[in-house]
Amino acid sequence: MTSATDPRTAALAVMSELTGPGGRFELAEEDVLGARLPVFSHRRRALHELLHESVRYADREYVVTADRRLTFAEHAAQVASLARALREEYGVGRGDRVAIAAANSVEWIQTFWATVSIGAVAVGFNAWWSAREFEYGLGHAAPALVVADAKRAGKFDGCPVPVLSVEEDVARLVTAYGEEPLPCADVAEDDPAVILYTSGTSGRPKGAVHTHRNLLSVVEYHRLSDALTQAFGDPLNPQDRVHLLALPLFHIASLHNLAVPRLATGSKIALHQGAFDVDAVLGMVERERITNWGAVPTMANRLLAHDGVGSYDTSSLTAFSLASAPSSPQFKERLRRHLPFAKDSLVDSYGLTETCTAIAVATPQDLAEAPGTLGRPVTGVQLEIRDPLGEPLPEGEEGEICVRSAYNMLGYWGDDEATERTVGKDRWLRTGDIGRLEQGRLYLSSRRSDLIIRGGENIYPAEIEAVLAEHPDVAECLVLGVPHPDLGQEPAAVVVTAPGSGVTEEALRAHVADRLAYFKVPVRWRLTTESLPRNATGKVIRTAVRP
Repeated sequence: MTSATDPRTAALAVMSELTGPGGRFELAEEDVLGARLPVFSHRRRALHELLHESVRYADREYVVTADRRLTFAEHAAQVASLARALREEYGVGRGDRVAIAAANSVEWIQTFWATVSIGAVAVGFNAWWSAREFEYGLGHAAPALVVADAKRAGKFDGCPVPVLSVEEDVARLVTAYGEEPLPCADVAEDDPAVILYTSGTSGRPKGAVHTHRNLLSVVEYHRLSDALTQAFGDPLNPQDRVHLLALPLFHIASLHNLAVPRLATGSKIALHQGAFDVDAVLGMVERERITNWGAVPTMANRLLAHDGVGSYDTSSLTAFSLASAPSSPQFKERLRRHLPFAKDSLVDSYGLTETCTAIAVATPQDLAEAPGTLGRPVTGVQLEIRDPLGEPLPEGEEGEICVRSAYNMLGYWGDDEATERTVGKDRWLRTGDIGRLEQGRLYLSSRRSDLIIRGGENIYPAEIEAVLAEHPDVAECLVLGVPHPDLGQEPAAVVVTAPGSGVTEEALRAHVADRLAYFKVPVRWRLTTESLPRNATGKVIRTAVRP
């Protein structure tokens, strides 16, 4: 397509042809919620359009698991049946929320499509939440309906709205109405479509609201990425690529960047169910001839520790990416040395729940030329490094990473104050992360203040500290991250006990475990009677506290 010999120059030429005036992925500036933003001119306007278009893939497979295979035609028909049931049997309408509390399954994906295709809002609850966290989610999102699998159903006893079971109710409803027309909805581009929860800096999860525009912009981004891959000589048709889905569907990595765009592109999803197991996953890679795998560093680390990787045929894997948690250049080099599929294909990325997709992506060339980089901003993303006053900083200087794009969330559900702190009137989103730009590439210095990332799951100390503070024997406390060789980090707690208290570590652990998801329970405890060190303004000096 181009004779340029410099890869960067060649990429820019191809990109210009694809995104320029008249291109398949033409970018044009339009008004989005009061700001002028670059948008894809040929995007769809509502998610149900993707469902309607997907029937053209007919007998091609959309989702396969260890024991099930679902074609695009079967999926569309079953979603149509479920959508009718949601509307007519349960009264779900435009703007109503449908909460999903379940592990990954075909029914999870079908519930999502049925919900958004009738103009309702799919709410992805974190499947690892405790009963108390689910109770908070119910009060916060106020869903009209809950869909839960057998493992979570008991946590919704006494729920004020209907609770459908994944295994029985949804499995029945997807075939209850035969020959049902595909659903559609009269929605605006910036109407809410999805709410996904992210750990809250102030102690409560926040619901990031993603619109039809957000998700459909992500779809076009992935279509463009497929087109670029093909333009640079990939012999495999994007439709023939097989994508491994091994991360939870209540994360943007699996829902927004896999389940949704692959319905649009006609590609197959290989859905791994259950806890991550190296042999089960590699067996699926071999059996389904998986080509694309997006993993968190914890998964990659377990691959390195596994003796039998070489016994599986992984030759089909030509795209292997890291996401959701930081990883060092040294770790990436180990992956390239020991995993044959990572040698020439490893990429890294950086994004947030609030941004719907990656903010920046580092290609193999980026990582070779600038180890430690997270790459360049992706198409459609405007990125600036700003000082505490919100002024842009020049290259090389550290500051807060701020981004603006059609991918960015609408705001936080039911929390105008948090939204205003994060998203400005000009639609610039403050990530809270600290970084710098060098030669156009992004480098991350630190994640949002005090954030703990355990195996790809974000944990905010404030949430755990708020629960500990409820215990009558806790005078004050501090939670911080400690290194873990496999998970990256785990939470540790320093607790100042009340005078005369005989509280034990076991009692405090049980107190937290009863209220929060298991992965938020501190693994290391230090109980003391000495007050936490504070500065002149009374703020705890976190760096002076040892776990």
